[in-house]
Amino acid sequence: MTIKDIKAGLRNERLAVRDLLSAERRIEFSLAIADHGGDAITFDPGTVISGFLPIRSEADIRPLMARLRARGARLCLPIVQDRATIIFRELLPGAELIDTGFGTRGPGPEAAVLDPEILLVPLSAFDSRGDRIGYGAGHYDRAIARLVQKGREPRLIGIAFDCQEVAEVPTEPHDVRLQAILTESGLRQF
Repeated sequence: MTIKDIKAGLRNERLAVRDLLSAERRIEFSLAIADHGGDAITFDPGTVISGFLPIRSEADIRPLMARLRARGARLCLPIVQDRATIIFRELLPGAELIDTGFGTRGPGPEAAVLDPEILLVPLSAFDSRGDRIGYGAGHYDRAIARLVQKGREPRLIGIAFDCQEVAEVPTEPHDVRLQAILTESGLRQF
């Protein structure tokens, strides 16, 4: 069995468990994530932070993003271009959101493209060392690599529910470790 096979198995298992959470429980956990992360994530006013809008059974971090904006963050959302490349477009209050593929919505092409300093990263599974399994397409790995090539060192904070934790995530050379994970139980630094 290859590392890709093991990751696929863990991904499917943890997403199935996440899918079993009721909508009410996901809302409760998402609000707890906002409570825990709203003040615990440290940054200076004007810092560019990439969030995301929830798809499927993901945590809804819109309340968290609102808290971060209120503290002076400049927000952006990931937009998948060319089915392989993520760019980050600025999310301004009241801006119209458009369909951006993969069941997501985000700012349109008129929005400024930004390089985030902090990325709130969706994932399917994580472990206690900060290793993560994404959704399998490598979008975030490539986006992070591009930011690093530009001389940036983005802080990576995984966003998940506790039920998505696994004993160990097998890693490959292209995998990037998180600096922290934020769940309904709180913010854990690695």
